[in-house]
Amino acid sequence: MASCGTMSKVEVITQHQVADPDSVTEKTAKSCMAIIDWVDFLMINNIKYYQNYDTKAVTAEQIGDKVGEVSYMLNDHACTGHVAKNGDAAFLPIGTVIYAMKGYKSEFRVVADNKIYEVEENPNATTMGDLLDIQGKVKKVSLESSQDGSPIGDFSQEASSEFITELLPLPYVGFDAVYEKIKYDQDGIFLRVHLHDGTSFRMVYYPKANGFTSGAFGNEKLKILITSQREQIKAAGL
Repeated sequence: MASCGTMSKVEVITQHQVADPDSVTEKTAKSCMAIIDWVDFLMINNIKYYQNYDTKAVTAEQIGDKVGEVSYMLNDHACTGHVAKNGDAAFLPIGTVIYAMKGYKSEFRVVADNKIYEVEENPNATTMGDLLDIQGKVKKVSLESSQDGSPIGDFSQEASSEFITELLPLPYVGFDAVYEKIKYDQDGIFLRVHLHDGTSFRMVYYPKANGFTSGAFGNEKLKILITSQREQIKAAGL
């Protein structure tokens, strides 16, 4: 969430976002004389959301009903010991309205300040399908460079469908449980899930731990699928 939480989590997240320069901004919280790196997040209904930097600003037609409102902005106000609570946001001013995004459950995506915020942690989710409202909405899955986030190639249509079929039933265990297995592993595979409405999001998979940073451990079928597709895509690009 931010450096007021677990620093290791911030480091992994910023690494795997391939550092959009605005994704993590260094600010001074003058009230406590601390330098804090806030990730652009908000929290409502006990769910934490991070801004989806890979999607353009939403249109008026995509904005649904009001689901919440920002009651506290952490940037330049909160100290390192701050514990996130409902109504908190890193950079959104107090009073910013949070809306549902049409076509998605608000547990997965919301809209604030014309930006998409996507679920990062949901204590009520028990499976990846509970976390990610993408059933029937995926166009394809692709492979990206772990160095700069540039596209490398797409999974086959069959492999993309199989990936989602295997992913969504996986038990959701949360980032921290997965991080314990991947924290010394630098060989993450960067995947992008493209949805039919033109939006997308990144997932990072670690084959040694068979874990996704979004909070799940894969099965053997998924491991074979992802690694074989990566080998095929890279071989085709030679």
